[in-house]
Amino acid sequence: MLAMTDAKIYTNQQPLMRITQRERVYDGHFKLNKLTLTTPGGEHLPREQFAPGHAVAALVFDTARGEYVLTRQFRVGAERELLELAAGMIDEGESPETAVRREVMEELGYELDQLTEIATVWTSPGVSAETIAVYYAEASRQSAPGGGLAAEHEQIEIVRLSREKLVSYPFQDAKTLLAVLWVQLKRKE
Repeated sequence: MLAMTDAKIYTNQQPLMRITQRERVYDGHFKLNKLTLTTPGGEHLPREQFAPGHAVAALVFDTARGEYVLTRQFRVGAERELLELAAGMIDEGESPETAVRREVMEELGYELDQLTEIATVWTSPGVSAETIAVYYAEASRQSAPGGGLAAEHEQIEIVRLSREKLVSYPFQDAKTLLAVLWVQLKRKE
């Protein structure tokens, strides 16, 4: 789906390791795989792989108000609330662009006018199969309240920041830092 490869860079090199066995060992809200890696020398190495799926995120700029629109919500991994981009998982059969538009509507209540992909990155490639497509989005009106879906027990606060506050805020979320750095390099509002 979101294939990422370095094959063009390393054209004549043999793989350092291959996956020779894959087993799903947990199939709940998230997924966990047990992999067996085989080295060129034939050694077999067991590894666990977190496999949550693929995600999207967007830094939304409200063109009518001249403000960036983010979310504040509790994050289990961080064990606290984080200020971050609107984000969520790509549903089965859904394109990243459709998913990011859906997530922005659910979390922020905005219909997007313009969407620019910043990058698709591995979130933590040492242990996770998840990728996240990060976007910059412009929207001119908020047509719904946002705040997340009650069915998903989301409790999301909408936070608006000026450019000055956005670039000076001490974000600790990697996807948000990526988008903010992109804004600093590419956007001259």
